[in-house]
Amino acid sequence: MEKTFPSPGKLWLVGAGPGAPDLLTLRAARLLTSADLVVHDGLVGDGVLALIPPHVERISVAKQRSRHTMKQEMINELIVRETRAGRQVVRLKGGDPFIFGRGGEELDAAREAGIACEVVPGITAAAGCAAQAGLPLTHREDASAVSFVAGQCKDLTDQDWSGLAGHGRTLVIYMGLATATAIADKLIADGVSPALPVAVVERGTTAEARVLRTLLTDLGDLVAREQVQSPALIIVGKVAARADALDCLGAPGVTASLKDVACEF
Repeated sequence: MEKTFPSPGKLWLVGAGPGAPDLLTLRAARLLTSADLVVHDGLVGDGVLALIPPHVERISVAKQRSRHTMKQEMINELIVRETRAGRQVVRLKGGDPFIFGRGGEELDAAREAGIACEVVPGITAAAGCAAQAGLPLTHREDASAVSFVAGQCKDLTDQDWSGLAGHGRTLVIYMGLATATAIADKLIADGVSPALPVAVVERGTTAEARVLRTLLTDLGDLVAREQVQSPALIIVGKVAARADALDCLGAPGVTASLKDVACEF
């Protein structure tokens, strides 16, 4: 028999930010302490998970490339079922729920089920990682537009990426490590200069973060040579070579650990 709770259930789609626990919003932190159940992704940082009180039930639905603990349809069913039972359910997602977090699909499922749902935004990886690395995503001299794309999209060669990177633009690529070479080839084929600066931010906002820089044409080689691990973000554009970042992290092509540099971010 399904257990019920005395108060009406509600679903919260909550952004956990890019990793560092002190980048969590105040609203998100409060909800973690008042929830009955937290359903969390694998990319949610350990420091954030440590904020969940022991009495709050947790369910991990961690996903990795080509391997899922729970398929999205099952996640939708889980959060709807538990909310209908009267529980306060926090669906905790890395970064922001609505930026490559599939939060839109979960909101649709909640609407179709007729359950109350509220979205709590989080700091997306692009903002958090770029800030820590000292890379302004926009700059009056270098970039007046920013685009976010997913590097794991299907049929990459059929995508039209022309205009996403180049003069006056910054391109931020999520989930692009496995296809880094293909991404570079695609951008160059679509007219982007092979000499455009690129930064790769690994484990951004955490104590283990590091920044690697190269040129677009060498992106795939850099990722392979340095054995870059997920989560990592690829930033393409002139802003990747801004002077502040070079002063802190060395010349292009040099690997630097953010915990070893003197600059404060």
